[in-house]
Amino acid sequence: MAKPISFNKRENEKKKASKRLEKQKKKEERKANAGSGSLDDMIAYVDANGMITSTPPEEDVKNEIALEEIEVSVPKKEESVPDILNGRVEHFNSDKGYGFIKYINSTEKYFFHITTAPANIKEGDKVTFETEKGTRGMNAVKIEIIK
Repeated sequence: MAKPISFNKRENEKKKASKRLEKQKKKEERKANAGSGSLDDMIAYVDANGMITSTPPEEDVKNEIALEEIEVSVPKKEESVPDILNGRVEHFNSDKGYGFIKYINSTEKYFFHITTAPANIKEGDKVTFETEKGTRGMNAVKIEIIK
């Protein structure tokens, strides 16, 4: 004996069937309307201000550029005289061979290695130095003790 179909099941099946019909009608409408549009109707243009329009932009006058004016390489770096800075040896570890110099005009400290400093350097010495880009920032080089 077959089970009787309840009222709710019948209602759900009717809803599903009506949704299928609606979906089929929409699909047919899209197919019918898709054929009417031409490629020219679908093209959009962007003007110089970034606005989308349906009309093609006007031909702009192109500027002629002389080949001699085009520079392909990086400009040469101008030679500059290195700044000689004044400072004081803030910390120096002779066993490890490095130290820090505090720049007098600011709170910046520069790392230095013993190979770029005089052999008799010690903490508290007033020095002149130049800076050079290192792996972790600016390093003090060409260090001279002020007497």
